[in-house]
Amino acid sequence: MVRILFLLFISSFLFLTPFHVSAQEERAAPRSGEGISAFLQRNKRPGKAYYLEFLELNKKQLRGKEELRLGVKYLLPPLKKGSGNTAASSNSSASNSSARSGNKTIREPLFGKSLAEVKVTGNRLQGACFYVVSGHGGPDPGAIGRIGSVELHEDEYAYDVALRLARNLMEEGAKVYIIIQDAKDGIRDDQYLNNSKRETCMGDPIPLNQVARLRQRCEKINALYQKDRKSYTYCRSIFLHVDSRSKSHQTDVFFYHAPKSVNGKRLATTMKNTFESKYDRHQPNRGFSGTVSPRNLYVLANSSPAGVFVELGNIQNTFDQRRFVMSSNRQALAKWMMEGFITDYKKSK
Repeated sequence: MVRILFLLFISSFLFLTPFHVSAQEERAAPRSGEGISAFLQRNKRPGKAYYLEFLELNKKQLRGKEELRLGVKYLLPPLKKGSGNTAASSNSSASNSSARSGNKTIREPLFGKSLAEVKVTGNRLQGACFYVVSGHGGPDPGAIGRIGSVELHEDEYAYDVALRLARNLMEEGAKVYIIIQDAKDGIRDDQYLNNSKRETCMGDPIPLNQVARLRQRCEKINALYQKDRKSYTYCRSIFLHVDSRSKSHQTDVFFYHAPKSVNGKRLATTMKNTFESKYDRHQPNRGFSGTVSPRNLYVLANSSPAGVFVELGNIQNTFDQRRFVMSSNRQALAKWMMEGFITDYKKSK
């Protein structure tokens, strides 16, 4: 009799165990361009508690500390009681969803239809304001590289990184202005980005003349900054470019600041140190040769908030091109720059 009961117990255990495991081990893969906060929000797990639990559950799979990889299915934290995992909750409006979760929602059409809704799920940049500027645009494509018969235009790749950076900053509670804009191109995952001349400077046509073009974006930033400085103690501008050198010249990311800007130098140095630590972690045998330098560039000299000018690599070099054409690498660039801003923001307090 005892043996029969024991066998029945074992059979029941084996029968029930798979259902228990599957309920606990729900997994999902991120979409391109998603950070952890957006990924969890889409899977109905908003907020800091879910975020921290996710990091603990997936610490062996995450790149660095908080970077998702495409194609990887991550373990989701178990849904907490009363979290509302129903069809009704997924179909509700963004404002209602925001009210329930306690998170603010920002709508930014420039990110494209699928990424226009930005959930503010962090507060590490609350109280900070940024002016994100991608280089060239409109009638000026900037540097042009080639892969076979395909032309790679600097302004398109700098713009995609700029959008990704802006979105990441917003997720952390920052006020963000996207100075150069394209009403059609959102965040794109293509390797070869279509070239256009649609870009504007916050709605105004971009002049062909170089000085006029640079003056236009500086004036936009300065006009905004005059108002923002009254509400934000930390305002920073970032200018994103892709360099053009000989095909054989492989470069790392370079950071420039205005010669007499103490805050600009600190920001550029912090950015460089952030990138160096990332390379040490992900490619420990490679090394990092990016530098920080003072440079009397027009946009740094003529824009009021402290800023950093970033050269993302050499658009002519085969190895550097991988840094731009792979959407996951463009996202990594944006993520690391955001982390640099977070560190600098903490230093400024």
